[in-house]
Amino acid sequence: MAPAFLPLFYFLLFFFFFAFHLPLCFSGESSAMESVPDLQNTMYKVIDGDPCVRLLNLSGPIGCASQFKPNTQFHVCVFLDPGRDKVLAPIIGFENVDGMSESSAILVSFEDFPSLFNRISDDLSFASKVAGVLVKSRTDVQNNLKGFSPDQKFPQAQFAPYHNFSYEWNPIGSGIMWKYYNFPVFLLTESATATIEEFVIRNENKKRAYTSNVAEFDLVMQTTKSGTHDSKSCLKEATCLPLGGYSVWSSLPPINVSSSKQSKPIILAVASMDSASFFRDKSLGADSPISGLIALLAAVDALSHVHGLGDLSKQLVFAVFTGEAWGYLGSRRFLVELEINSDAVHGLTHSSIETVVELGSVGKGYNEGVKNFFAHKEGGSAATDMTMTALKRAQESLLSENIKVASASASNPGIPPSSLMTFSKENSAISGVVLEDFDSVFVNKFYHSHLDDLSNVNSSAVVAAASLVARTLYILASDSKDVEDSVLASINVNVSLVKQLMGCLLACDPGLSCELVNKYISPTSTCPSHYVGVIVDEPSSTPYPGYINDVPRFVWNFLADITSIPREHINSSGCQQGCIRDEVCIKAETDGKGVCILSTTRYVPAYSTRLKYESGVWNVLPSNSSDIMGIVDPIWTESNWNSIGMRVYTVQNAAYDRIVLFGGIALTILSYLGVAFSRALITKAMKRD
Repeated sequence: MAPAFLPLFYFLLFFFFFAFHLPLCFSGESSAMESVPDLQNTMYKVIDGDPCVRLLNLSGPIGCASQFKPNTQFHVCVFLDPGRDKVLAPIIGFENVDGMSESSAILVSFEDFPSLFNRISDDLSFASKVAGVLVKSRTDVQNNLKGFSPDQKFPQAQFAPYHNFSYEWNPIGSGIMWKYYNFPVFLLTESATATIEEFVIRNENKKRAYTSNVAEFDLVMQTTKSGTHDSKSCLKEATCLPLGGYSVWSSLPPINVSSSKQSKPIILAVASMDSASFFRDKSLGADSPISGLIALLAAVDALSHVHGLGDLSKQLVFAVFTGEAWGYLGSRRFLVELEINSDAVHGLTHSSIETVVELGSVGKGYNEGVKNFFAHKEGGSAATDMTMTALKRAQESLLSENIKVASASASNPGIPPSSLMTFSKENSAISGVVLEDFDSVFVNKFYHSHLDDLSNVNSSAVVAAASLVARTLYILASDSKDVEDSVLASINVNVSLVKQLMGCLLACDPGLSCELVNKYISPTSTCPSHYVGVIVDEPSSTPYPGYINDVPRFVWNFLADITSIPREHINSSGCQQGCIRDEVCIKAETDGKGVCILSTTRYVPAYSTRLKYESGVWNVLPSNSSDIMGIVDPIWTESNWNSIGMRVYTVQNAAYDRIVLFGGIALTILSYLGVAFSRALITKAMKRD
């Protein structure tokens, strides 16, 4: 070969070497690409899923977040846009983690999810190699599990009105949702699960290739970047917001707040509308506590059709609290508002509450045709005895429905985790009863888990609980032991309403797009989530609707409607000219006009009693000995973030990059030597001539 052709020879040699080793990333799809977005869609696959996010309290963080950790063993990309640090890692299956030599994203089935996180907690060396966790979804996963609860064995034990904190109400609880993980965790959708499984198989088949399939996580919390690692510091730096929202209360019939007459004793019926989960937006809480909420709404509806409620000896008031899963925010703030006599509770007084009847988890109180419930009582007052007597009387009136109510075991340390704990702890003179579907331990095996969904509850049990409570409340309000059977028989729960509410509040189909919800509000999403959320602006008794979550807005409108007194003259212009005193405007979201009705239905802010909003900033107040529950309040906040997302794609691995680098260097050196050698030969030949 002539020396002059050596550079060309080396160039062609290396060109063909790299051409044959370059992966054919776009084979079969290049003909469909006509634009840059088409190219991006071909290269990147966006993955749908629900993240575990970072929350903080006074002690530090819990939950999950990406944490930028430079590591030469896996792909990390850092973008210059603030808050957009992204982590890339190859994806491997859980069955291959023992051979994991580099930081990787682990794809795990939910059956193996607990054992993976146990290992992460116990083996720090292994944990340091976990770049992320992707959890598979499957519709029948509950059937293959004995149970799964990421909460503690005694949820929120520090708020109990007794000292046996070691008691296990939730024996299956693992407590993993209260720990902190410096890597992202996503619960995949079913379609995303199939996509990721395909990528894992490709990785297994490409062990000797120069490419790998990676997951790119975008889950960087502002509190991580700013170094604010607890609620007090992050609120000061405005990198987080307090957990909270708006509770709702209503009365039946409406309270005449302008009357000079002394108010009647109040029978307060309560339920919760928020739940918790390891995965923020998958907090359905079907049995715990939404079954109780649905039963309460159905009971109020049944009572609203009974005539003469205004003539009864006592006033019926209904309260639906939010934030109960995070330190009983709703019930604690409700009592504070009562104490200061704020506008949010105008018409109520602390001293007028005679007894509390709470609907807890009631969706699993069904066994072989029998609806079983347990009454957990707090306090040994005459009011508690009257409530137990009323429950028995209501049960007797429902004999044909096969409903049984029993007193909870005397060996229990006290009432189970419930809003009644707040009332009892703040004022021991207030007594009450919590109706549950369990006696000594939770029968809900998926407490505070995303698996506590519609399939985990029974509509017949919810209907039975609603019927029992509706009649019990009527008996208590009448203040008579001799309520006629015919009157009780007229109090009937609308079964189809219960099923409607379950479909609206516990499933994505129809979800919040159901006819009942759309009658009152325009929801921001279809799939319901009962996560409490954050309180955005200054708390108010008349908050801006855009700052209130979908479910509280629906509950407010629904209760206002069914507890209202019809007006003789309906204003065709709706609420546009304003409603008169003691009226509220409902359905304003659906038609832009709304309807003015006479109803005592109010929003009550729900946030920590240790927080105060001043000049646009949230400040943490020092603990006060008079606020017993405030002393142990963790003060929960949620970290801000710019975006949350994940995508997968194929990348060249580091070995191939090194081959390209050294090959390029070698090609450059050889080309230089070839040119120099050729020039020398040509010069020598010219001298000879």
